[in-house]
Amino acid sequence: VGGDTNPMEQDVESPVIRKPKLPKQAREDLPKHLAEIDRVKKIQRYVQKDGKCNVHHGNVRETYRYLTDIFTTLVDLKWRFNLFIFVLVYTVTWLFFGFMWWLIAYLRGDLDHIADNQWTPCVNNLNGFVSAFLFSIETETTIGYGYRVITDKCPEGIVLLLVQSVLGSIVNAFMVGCMFVKISQPKKRAETLVFSTNAVISMRDGRLCLMFRVGDLRNSHIVEASIRAKLIKSKQTKEGEFIPLNQTDINVGYNTGDDRLFLVSPLIICHEINQNSPFWDISQAHLSKEELEIVVILEGMVEATGMTCQARSSYVSSEIKWGYRFTPVLTLEDGFYEVDYNSFHDIYETDTPTCSAKELADMANRARLPLTWSLASKLSQQGLPESEQEGQETKTNLDEQGKSEKTERNGDIANLESESKVRGNKK
Repeated sequence: VGGDTNPMEQDVESPVIRKPKLPKQAREDLPKHLAEIDRVKKIQRYVQKDGKCNVHHGNVRETYRYLTDIFTTLVDLKWRFNLFIFVLVYTVTWLFFGFMWWLIAYLRGDLDHIADNQWTPCVNNLNGFVSAFLFSIETETTIGYGYRVITDKCPEGIVLLLVQSVLGSIVNAFMVGCMFVKISQPKKRAETLVFSTNAVISMRDGRLCLMFRVGDLRNSHIVEASIRAKLIKSKQTKEGEFIPLNQTDINVGYNTGDDRLFLVSPLIICHEINQNSPFWDISQAHLSKEELEIVVILEGMVEATGMTCQARSSYVSSEIKWGYRFTPVLTLEDGFYEVDYNSFHDIYETDTPTCSAKELADMANRARLPLTWSLASKLSQQGLPESEQEGQETKTNLDEQGKSEKTERNGDIANLESESKVRGNKK
């Protein structure tokens, strides 16, 4: 029967999987939360928080350029590769010259007259490759145990001795110099230069300012310390050209000298958001949607070594807190000042306008407008068209001009009447 249903089909029904029902508030907040996670995942730093640049150079075909500056290439290598090359260079040098000493002894026949006391060898007590290798080490390192010595009957040995001495000195100077520069690099000094975890935006002296904090954990100070900041943000020109990761200077006191620091205690670096600032049009709501990064660079000379040191950090838009200030860390104790680094990264909330600095300046300018208004400004407030305003101004000017002409004519008539009266009295 067409209307009958198959009992097997009724038994084999696909189970209905019901999703757990979330509370209303959770359902409303979930898309926002997922969107926030998505946005945070897409943020790609240009400079890491520890100062490492997140840039990899690929498809470099002119690799010979690295070999032209071999010293810098060796210094830039990691420690394990540097130590491996250090050991390898010395070992290869000793083996090469050991082979040359053994070859001279072999060609002269010294190895065939080892037990012959009447034979004068090139190198005394050299009886094989191992002893030649040991003699090469003694010669290059100038150890000189006195057991194996070169004789004056071997001119080729004397020439080889001179060559090994000169080349050995060059190898020592190069490799020891490389290791010394590698050890004395001030990269680790930057580990004790700290930046605040977040940057903040708040009011300071009636102006909206972007601020972050820097500090030095060591008692030996950074000499000639200076601070710079860059805004990393992609832009598109008016002609349609796309510039990825465009760098814009952020003024942190270059004009006033505030960028040169006396970094004895933690300092708050301040950038005033004015018309020349890249944050002039950015409000709190706009900042949360921006994909930007602020790179801060602290430079100076290490007091102990005199070498230049650079420390870097960065802040993405999610790390810029609007409406916050830094907690003070400096307190006056009995005869000295104490810095509490436990509060170095702490911030607290403060009353701050959520609008941009441009909008804030416009509101301040409107509040300072004069009380006396011109006729045109009054008419514009009443909403009259410009043509009517111009007509009204023209009519007013014509009325004033007519009144002045009428006054002049009345004055002329009065003068004539007075003159005629004077003449009649004379007669």
